[in-house]
Amino acid sequence: MESEPIKRVTCPACQGPSLYAPSNAYRPFCSARCKGVDLGAWANEEFRLPAIDKPDDMQLEHGPVH
Repeated sequence: MESEPIKRVTCPACQGPSLYAPSNAYRPFCSARCKGVDLGAWANEEFRLPAIDKPDDMQLEHGPVH
């Protein structure tokens, strides 16, 4: 069985090169530091999905306003 080719990707945190292989416990990050920085950003809610506006109560009670 042949070993898989070494794949290098860009670290999402520092934009540096990162080894994407089972030997890199932090993949896709290049280091524990970058993985921690990303986790901290999520914990601080720096990454957000766009909110979908909820319909107002009048639309719910009376249907869409035309």
